[in-house]
Amino acid sequence: MSRADELFISTCNEILNNGVWDTDLPVRPRWEDGAPAHTVKKFGIVNRYNLQEEFPILTLRRTAFKSCVDELLWIWQKKSNNIHDLNSHIWDSWADESGSIGKAYGYQLGKKSKYKEGEFDQVDRVLYDLKHNPSSRRILTNMYNFEDLHEMGLYPCAYSMTFNVSGDTLNGILNQRSNDVLTANNWNVVQYAVLLIMFAQVSGLRAGELVHVIADAHIYDRHVPIVKEILKNEPKPAPKLIVDPSVKNFYDFTVDSFRLENYEYTPSTFKIPVAI
Repeated sequence: MSRADELFISTCNEILNNGVWDTDLPVRPRWEDGAPAHTVKKFGIVNRYNLQEEFPILTLRRTAFKSCVDELLWIWQKKSNNIHDLNSHIWDSWADESGSIGKAYGYQLGKKSKYKEGEFDQVDRVLYDLKHNPSSRRILTNMYNFEDLHEMGLYPCAYSMTFNVSGDTLNGILNQRSNDVLTANNWNVVQYAVLLIMFAQVSGLRAGELVHVIADAHIYDRHVPIVKEILKNEPKPAPKLIVDPSVKNFYDFTVDSFRLENYEYTPSTFKIPVAI
């Protein structure tokens, strides 16, 4: 059983068996038919993934790897907030008529600030510090800018990454205020594992541990039967991630710089409704 499968199973069981329902509270999300989208949740889920041991992608069901990486590059490399720069339609419900999701995600990472070493946006500051100041305990990004929240199509869910270099190893903590476990849990893990690997490679480091901290880990009411079916699937060994070793510049990575070797998974037989 892959580590990703093991942690997904334990997270889902913890929520289903010991979680708290919000059915007695007013909620913002709605299903397509207008019904309120209630959840069962656990507070403070922390999962750890050692990227030296295996790549953390689910085999219990398919995680769309190429789409994960494409969205990651859209946010962190293109620093875009327009869905026309994205090759999937996952953000369509939060975009305006021009395709903008407002001052969210990539927009925040691309905002520049002045430092004594010069002017950097958040991504370039991380890259600079990893090469020039790896012992720093201040290497982090934050997309949850209160000043701009009212102009965002969706408040950032995975909002902060903290990077820490130990010897020749780069570790990271992903902070997430809210996580739709069925649709987005492994999606986010895969993305930020890839991000950690990208930063490590271009900085002459090894990717180490990704720690995923979730404040509100929840399963939507209409997702519960689907999750229970997925948990019956037989886990398979984790695939191997192959990364183009010739890429030395963060901005030279493309979706095709990554491929999974021997990715086996249980095909999905269901359509997952998404709460907006």
